[in-house]
Amino acid sequence: MPKTTNTTTIPVAAAAVFTDETLRQAAELAIDAHRPVWLGDSGEECTGEAVARHLEATLALLEKEGWTRVYEVVQPVQQTADRSPALAADESMSVKTLLLQLIRFIRAEVADADVPAPVGPRRTLPTALRYVGASDHGDGDTCEAASRVLTLLVRVHTGHAQALASSWAERQHRTVADVTALLTAGITFARTYGPGATATVA
Repeated sequence: MPKTTNTTTIPVAAAAVFTDETLRQAAELAIDAHRPVWLGDSGEECTGEAVARHLEATLALLEKEGWTRVYEVVQPVQQTADRSPALAADESMSVKTLLLQLIRFIRAEVADADVPAPVGPRRTLPTALRYVGASDHGDGDTCEAASRVLTLLVRVHTGHAQALASSWAERQHRTVADVTALLTAGITFARTYGPGATATVA
């Protein structure tokens, strides 16, 4: 059994491969899909080109801001005795004591503010898709259609009829190269098989 590691980067050559045959089979699945792939919640149909542009913008966003499999849960910083989260005050305290306490409190707050934010991946695949849906490059309908396109590709790729692209992208061994390959395949699929495409499958 091959040894597995928890590395965060894998060469692009090891990324998931979505072939032309994968796209063709996904197009067949789209025909019989329970919910029309290209129909948005507005009741209007998205063109393949509009969905492709949404996916291109998603890919560009992840390349710019970084991709993360899931968001980490950040534990709150424990307050020490001399860095209390709130100022204690009562009428018996002198002005000097109050001022000293206020200065200590401000110093602690400034020290916390000087800690640089962690540098690293910032967006999961679903959050990137939704972000683009609220931009000039897409809307709610193209976001839903783009998600369905990616899910169709993952279902063919994995052979599992209930697989979801969002869950696939969250697997522990998933890499940015895998997600890039999926988005790239989605762009090609939308332009090849989406409404308005010359090669649309009936």
